[in-house]
Amino acid sequence: MEAVWESSPLTAMDITERVTLRSSRELSPQTIKTLLGRLVKKGALSFRQQGNRYLYSPSVKRADYVDRESETFLQRVFKGAADSLLAHFVNRTDLSPEEISRLRKLLDEKESS
Repeated sequence: MEAVWESSPLTAMDITERVTLRSSRELSPQTIKTLLGRLVKKGALSFRQQGNRYLYSPSVKRADYVDRESETFLQRVFKGAADSLLAHFVNRTDLSPEEISRLRKLLDEKESS
Protein backbone atom coordinates (compact mmCIF):
# COMPACT_ATOMS: atom_id res chain seq x y z
CA MET A 1 0.00 0.00 0.00
CA GLU A 2 2.84 2.40 0.78
CA ALA A 3 4.14 2.11 -2.78
CA VAL A 4 0.72 2.87 -4.24
CA TRP A 5 0.05 5.75 -1.85
CA GLU A 6 3.38 7.31 -2.83
CA SER A 7 2.74 7.13 -6.57
CA SER A 8 -0.14 5.81 -8.61
CA PRO A 9 -1.34 4.37 -10.78
CA LEU A 10 1.26 1.58 -10.84
CA THR A 11 1.46 -1.75 -12.63
CA ALA A 12 2.02 -4.96 -10.69
CA MET A 13 5.61 -5.00 -11.97
CA ASP A 14 6.16 -1.41 -10.75
CA ILE A 15 4.83 -2.39 -7.32
CA THR A 16 6.98 -5.55 -7.26
CA GLU A 17 10.09 -3.50 -7.96
CA ARG A 18 9.29 -0.93 -5.26
CA VAL A 19 8.42 -3.55 -2.65
CA THR A 20 11.53 -5.58 -3.45
CA LEU A 21 13.73 -2.50 -2.98
CA ARG A 22 12.28 -1.97 0.51
CA SER A 23 12.18 -5.60 1.58
CA SER A 24 14.97 -7.63 3.11
CA ARG A 25 13.77 -10.66 1.17
CA GLU A 26 12.97 -11.38 -2.45
CA LEU A 27 9.24 -11.47 -3.20
CA SER A 28 8.06 -13.09 -6.38
CA PRO A 29 5.84 -11.19 -8.81
CA GLN A 30 3.17 -13.87 -8.28
CA THR A 31 3.18 -13.23 -4.52
CA ILE A 32 2.72 -9.51 -5.15
CA LYS A 33 -0.10 -10.17 -7.64
CA THR A 34 -1.84 -12.39 -5.07
CA LEU A 35 -1.54 -9.63 -2.47
CA LEU A 36 -2.85 -7.04 -4.94
CA GLY A 37 -5.87 -9.25 -5.65
CA ARG A 38 -6.61 -9.50 -1.94
CA LEU A 39 -6.30 -5.74 -1.50
CA VAL A 40 -8.71 -5.21 -4.43
CA LYS A 41 -11.20 -7.63 -2.80
CA LYS A 42 -10.91 -5.75 0.51
CA GLY A 43 -11.60 -2.49 -1.31
CA ALA A 44 -8.21 -0.96 -0.46
CA LEU A 45 -7.12 -0.87 -4.12
CA SER A 46 -8.86 -0.31 -7.41
CA PHE A 47 -7.54 -1.04 -10.87
CA ARG A 48 -8.16 -0.27 -14.49
CA GLN A 49 -7.01 -2.29 -17.43
CA GLN A 50 -4.67 -0.71 -19.97
CA GLY A 51 -3.92 -3.12 -22.78
CA ASN A 52 -2.68 -6.35 -21.24
CA ARG A 53 -1.79 -4.88 -17.86
CA TYR A 54 -3.59 -3.52 -14.83
CA LEU A 55 -2.93 -0.14 -13.25
CA TYR A 56 -3.52 -0.07 -9.49
CA SER A 57 -4.54 2.95 -7.43
CA PRO A 58 -5.50 3.32 -3.77
CA SER A 59 -9.23 3.31 -3.04
CA VAL A 60 -8.75 4.63 0.48
CA LYS A 61 -6.66 7.38 1.99
CA ARG A 62 -3.70 6.24 4.05
CA ALA A 63 -5.10 7.81 7.25
CA ASP A 64 -8.47 6.08 6.81
CA TYR A 65 -6.77 2.74 6.16
CA VAL A 66 -4.53 3.11 9.22
CA ASP A 67 -7.57 3.96 11.37
CA ARG A 68 -9.50 0.91 10.16
CA GLU A 69 -6.58 -1.50 10.46
CA SER A 70 -5.60 -0.15 13.88
CA GLU A 71 -9.11 -0.72 15.19
CA THR A 72 -9.15 -4.25 13.73
CA PHE A 73 -5.76 -5.00 15.33
CA LEU A 74 -6.88 -3.60 18.69
CA GLN A 75 -10.04 -5.73 18.66
CA ARG A 76 -8.38 -8.90 17.38
CA VAL A 77 -5.21 -8.91 19.48
CA PHE A 78 -6.14 -6.94 22.60
CA LYS A 79 -9.92 -7.52 22.68
CA GLY A 80 -10.45 -3.77 22.41
CA ALA A 81 -8.38 -2.89 25.49
CA ALA A 82 -6.36 0.16 24.45
CA ASP A 83 -4.57 0.29 27.81
CA SER A 84 -3.27 -3.26 27.26
CA LEU A 85 -2.06 -2.34 23.78
CA LEU A 86 -0.28 0.76 25.05
CA ALA A 87 1.26 -1.11 27.99
CA HIS A 88 2.48 -3.84 25.66
CA PHE A 89 4.30 -1.43 23.37
CA VAL A 90 5.65 0.79 26.16
CA ASN A 91 7.10 -2.24 27.97
CA ARG A 92 8.65 -3.77 24.84
CA THR A 93 9.98 -0.69 23.06
CA ASP A 94 13.01 1.42 23.81
CA LEU A 95 11.52 4.89 24.10
CA SER A 96 13.57 8.06 24.03
CA PRO A 97 12.90 10.76 26.64
CA GLU A 98 11.25 12.81 23.87
CA GLU A 99 8.91 9.94 22.97
CA ILE A 100 8.01 9.43 26.62
CA SER A 101 7.28 13.14 26.93
CA ARG A 102 5.04 13.09 23.84
CA LEU A 103 3.14 10.05 25.16
CA ARG A 104 2.70 11.70 28.56
CA LYS A 105 1.42 14.87 26.85
CA LEU A 106 -1.05 12.87 24.72
CA LEU A 107 -2.41 11.10 27.80
CA ASP A 108 -2.70 14.38 29.71
CA GLU A 109 -4.58 15.96 26.78
CA LYS A 110 -6.89 12.94 26.55
CA GLU A 111 -7.59 13.11 30.27
CA SER A 112 -8.43 16.84 30.03
CA SER A 113 -10.86 16.45 27.15
